[in-house]
Amino acid sequence: MEKILVTGSLGQVGSALVMKLRREYGAENVIASDIYQPGNEVTESGPFEVLDVTFEHKVYETAKKHQVDTIIHLAGMLSAMAEIKPLMAWHLNMGGLLHVLETARELGIKVFAPSSIAAFGPHTPKEKTPQLTVQRPATMYGINKVTGELLCDYYFYKYGVDTRGLRFPGLVSYEAPPGGGTTDYAVEIYYEAIWKKSYTCFLGPRTRLDMMYMPDALNAVIQLMEEDSEKLTCRNAYNISAMSVTPEEMGQEIKKHIPSFVMDYKIDTVRQSIADSWPNSLDDSAARMDWGFSAEFDLEKMTKDMLENI
Repeated sequence: MEKILVTGSLGQVGSALVMKLRREYGAENVIASDIYQPGNEVTESGPFEVLDVTFEHKVYETAKKHQVDTIIHLAGMLSAMAEIKPLMAWHLNMGGLLHVLETARELGIKVFAPSSIAAFGPHTPKEKTPQLTVQRPATMYGINKVTGELLCDYYFYKYGVDTRGLRFPGLVSYEAPPGGGTTDYAVEIYYEAIWKKSYTCFLGPRTRLDMMYMPDALNAVIQLMEEDSEKLTCRNAYNISAMSVTPEEMGQEIKKHIPSFVMDYKIDTVRQSIADSWPNSLDDSAARMDWGFSAEFDLEKMTKDMLENI
């Protein structure tokens, strides 16, 4: 990667990734973009474009203007919000991806498009979900992700577009607020633990989900995008994993640092039903074998770092 366009740069992943990319590749070589332009570190530390990915010509014009060789496509609507606005989610998530892929086809650009544990469904094996298995998601977001994986495969095999992707677990970060996902509790809980010494969780105490600390996720994106294309056997849908945890376990780990912390539960039926349809843990052996993926942070190390940085 030499010149990189990042869509959805103001989101939870985008805001952290842009700053890391600018440190590693040079601020002038990372073009951040989103649908609005507030004054913050992302918009002021390097090139920024207001970009709505639902307009194909805007994606093309922005990529061509900056002569980018890579698009990291993060613009999209997350799981919980997508269930509330499913048609809007389809329009943004699928339309935006298609416009990025068409731009990449026309300009010879490499593409990263994230997938998710949401690409699996209630009929998928729950424990150590295999790289290749049943994918019958029960949510609009999950349907978007499966379709996106297949669409990226199509553009690779049909047109030779160098497409790559990861199935992200729930991501935890202190750098930006969550944006309407089912695993948002895993960010909120740390802020509330410090501010209020208490947290009311919207998922049940024993709802087990795969999680990852943001530094590991960012490293995985860069490592995958820099890997030799010929080594990638699963190209657009690598499982990656760091820890499989429940809200109860996360709360117990926080109590080691904040003994007065208390936690209760008020179940959000929409997000609980989504979480119940997802895997408990992922088998990431393909990513480890193909390009040496390895997560650094477990629950203990992540909790310590989160509480120190908030």
